[in-house]
Amino acid sequence: MNINKRSPVLVTGANGYVASWVVKKLLDQGLTVHGAVRDPANIDKVGHLQKMAAASKGKLILFAADLLTPGSYQQAMAGCELVYHMASPFVIRGITDAQQQLIEPALQGTRNVLTSVNNTPSVKRVVLTSSVAAVFGDAREGKQVGKNGFSEAHWNTTSRIDHQPYDYSKLLAEKEAWSISKQQSRWDLLVLNPGLIFGPSFTQHSASTSLSIIKQMANGGLRSGVPNVDLFMVDVRDVASAHIKAGFKPSASGRHILVANTQPMLAVAKILKEKFPQFPFPKRELPKLLIWLLGPKTGMDREYIRKNVGFRLRFNNRYALQDLGLKFRPIESTLSDHLQQMIDDGVVQRI
Repeated sequence: MNINKRSPVLVTGANGYVASWVVKKLLDQGLTVHGAVRDPANIDKVGHLQKMAAASKGKLILFAADLLTPGSYQQAMAGCELVYHMASPFVIRGITDAQQQLIEPALQGTRNVLTSVNNTPSVKRVVLTSSVAAVFGDAREGKQVGKNGFSEAHWNTTSRIDHQPYDYSKLLAEKEAWSISKQQSRWDLLVLNPGLIFGPSFTQHSASTSLSIIKQMANGGLRSGVPNVDLFMVDVRDVASAHIKAGFKPSASGRHILVANTQPMLAVAKILKEKFPQFPFPKRELPKLLIWLLGPKTGMDREYIRKNVGFRLRFNNRYALQDLGLKFRPIESTLSDHLQQMIDDGVVQRI
């Protein structure tokens, strides 16, 4: 599928953590980007996009759109051959109604965007930002997939609306996208399934899980210790590069696991401690029994603890490397860049 670079490219959720990097890479190539955001007039949310556009060879046009408003992406999509669907609800904690906060926005948003794709004759390719959450649900499933780890052939079979509802929403949204895609033949669908995304952000408002983990480690919030869980990591800049390659490489197809490195949380703390010894990083792993006892008070439910603490994870990224021609940067530099920016922005304080 050949994409004409003279046509505009739509990015939904354009001001998001990963999407901002995708927008930058498109603009730096001199392309016209249609950025769909909730409120184009909110400078706090889109000012960084306008600055990068002004410093680039490309052109940025912002459009107001919302996942739950049918047809709201139609105007932004007009004339586009390539659509990046990156907008997605992101709520991990404080969920009071998973159906309303996560499931409906993820499912209806996917249907909304892809309905507009079906109604826009110019569109040839859709790149969906999914997650490894659609590939697996609980770490203990890793015992069943063998030494090669999770691949694009695997699907999350254990998440439910009442157990890891965010993961469940990503699973439902991706399956819905594949279902809609298979009902037509004009446009093709590519899916990217990144792990935990680390690396520098264009704003301090990022709601990424990775930012929260690094902040808690550096500010002493996890001084007493960390659970024995694996972090499956990838650099935000590599994820953005994967989006560009997925969009414009004619032969690219299918799902793509984007996990560069998997390490226990304590190993990540040690990597950061070497570069930033002035911070009170955790030095030990907490016993699973202690986590079990204290988990509900810290926001970790016991089913998650039982199925995830103490289990090792492996991911097979060979297809993504081969199909997209990717090369992942060392996770040490990713983590270092991530924390350094947080220091520079005052998000974490030196002690």
